[in-house]
Amino acid sequence: MGIPMKRNLSIADRLVRIALGAMILGLYGALEPPLQYFTLVGLIPLGTALTGNCPLYTLVGISTLRKV
Repeated sequence: MGIPMKRNLSIADRLVRIALGAMILGLYGALEPPLQYFTLVGLIPLGTALTGNCPLYTLVGISTLRKV
């Protein structure tokens, strides 16, 4: 079994990541082949937004979730 991932992204942070990832991926068709593959980096913010967990935030100890 793997390590359970705790959420550390707020809704606002997740929405910004979805928008940013979609914009970066949207450039895929506008660029020529050598550069268009760099737009696949947009999958990273989309993936973190969908899971609600940012591994970099976990390493640094940051959480944008409100404490209850």
